[in-house]
Amino acid sequence: MAACSVEELLAQARQEEEEKLKSISVLKELDLDFDIGNLLACDKNRIESRDFRQKKKEDFLRSLARDNTQLLVNEIWKQPTERVEEVIVAKLPDPKTPLPREKPPPKPRPPTKWEQFAKLKGIQKKKKTNLVWDETAKEWRRRWGYKRANDNTKEWLIEVPETADPNEDQFSKRVKAKKERVAKNEFNRLKNIARAQKVKIPGMGLTPKTQQNQDELSRAVSVAKTSTASLGRFQDSLPKEKAPKNKGKKRKFDPLIGDFSNERQKQLELLKTMGSKKPKLDVTMAVNKQMREEDREEAAAKYKKGAGKRGRKGSMPGKGKGGKGGKGKGGKFGKAGGGGGGGKRRGKPGKH
Repeated sequence: MAACSVEELLAQARQEEEEKLKSISVLKELDLDFDIGNLLACDKNRIESRDFRQKKKEDFLRSLARDNTQLLVNEIWKQPTERVEEVIVAKLPDPKTPLPREKPPPKPRPPTKWEQFAKLKGIQKKKKTNLVWDETAKEWRRRWGYKRANDNTKEWLIEVPETADPNEDQFSKRVKAKKERVAKNEFNRLKNIARAQKVKIPGMGLTPKTQQNQDELSRAVSVAKTSTASLGRFQDSLPKEKAPKNKGKKRKFDPLIGDFSNERQKQLELLKTMGSKKPKLDVTMAVNKQMREEDREEAAAKYKKGAGKRGRKGSMPGKGKGGKGGKGKGGKFGKAGGGGGGGKRRGKPGKH
């Protein structure tokens, strides 16, 4: 075995190391198109079919992926960098290529009714500190949750109000009130979700009883009808079934969240009416009222005139019921009537 010098051994080791670790510089005929925001690199260079056939398929694809990845990494480190917790990171720009999604992006949570009202009225939420001073314990405690400050549920004595029943348990009353508040908040939360999903909330039903009167039964039937998917639109009525009583009409109020210009206009009209010395006159209403009064007076005058004529006609001589210029009943048959002496005889000739 021929002896080798130290320089030859080092050169051979260096060559093997260079073969293992390829250079970071990659040469391409056409530059790649980069979208650093999406960490995307598009290679438009042509692939030689003979190279693909001569080399193994997996080795060729692995070499191509390695070169393109190296170019992408080189492009990333051309971006501005910063140190975050002793780690150097690169600031990526905004993406340029829109990428398809399997599912649509999640929609933001719709605001609740209070959030909409606060936004329109300019009410800003004030951030409160998590710790507050507890006068009883003389220390700083959490505002909410376990072992919170000024916890009234830990009191051993509660003052009975003057208007309350002295035999009523104030501790159980407080616990019941808290449960009702929690249930109400949960109900409002579910209503907000239903309102955001545009789901109609059905009305509250009736509590079951051992004996129910006719009104309660009719109301239960109407509630059962409206509990269907179509809200009772296609539900058939029972024979001899009457419409529910005291159903009433749903009142409509102006929404709290609306157009401020309309509200401002209403307020200005109200202030203008209050500040004016002369009352505001509705011309249409006044004209209609005057026309109705004139029609009423004209009808009354006609009625009085007709009543006077009827009275005078009955008091005139010769125009009674018995004769009218000799043409009354008496005049027809030759009988003497009131002014009917000159009446014609209409009997058959020869039979007087």
